[in-house]
Amino acid sequence: MPVIGIPGTIDNDIACSDYTIGFDTAMNTAMEAIDKLRDTASSHERCSVIEVMGRHAGYIALNVSISTGAEVVLIPERESDFDRDVVKMMLQGRNQGKRHYIVIVAEGAGDATDIAQRIEAATGIESRPTILGHLQRGGSPTVRDRHMASMMGVRAIECLQQNRYNRVVAYKAGEIIDLDIEEALKATKTISQEDLDRAKILAI
Repeated sequence: MPVIGIPGTIDNDIACSDYTIGFDTAMNTAMEAIDKLRDTASSHERCSVIEVMGRHAGYIALNVSISTGAEVVLIPERESDFDRDVVKMMLQGRNQGKRHYIVIVAEGAGDATDIAQRIEAATGIESRPTILGHLQRGGSPTVRDRHMASMMGVRAIECLQQNRYNRVVAYKAGEIIDLDIEEALKATKTISQEDLDRAKILAI
């Protein structure tokens, strides 16, 4: 059956495309929830451990962590040491005068409830887990998602009109392109070391 594929997943983990429909909406939904949780945490010396979607990919967790000023982010692409990457970071923050903390974990990098219990046991800081779950899949799509879906849809129709079937529409280097479906399925991608280094600079 002749088909044209369009990448749609909030995890942004379809390798042939730099961007997938739903990713921006999911990040904005998570960001709004985390901002509200920070308001609550700031009333006490409290740590909020927030689990976002991303079983095999940490794109949501990493981007939302940067955008919300989280103290710690845990993602599947980066092996972490609990004492070094979580406890030490929080204690450093406390020594600098911080009174509340945000830890964001992709679902594939750990369990929020378990992590919250371990943080409280190791630091004495009251820690509460929050699992955003399927909340991230709902809501009104952002402008970027609506625009991207429309432009990818146009490209898919163009492929059909030109009798170019078994293609996958993708967003690469700022342009919407289409690829042979077999070529697209062979592609791989992961979070770059450069992005991880930039996050570290921002104390994540």
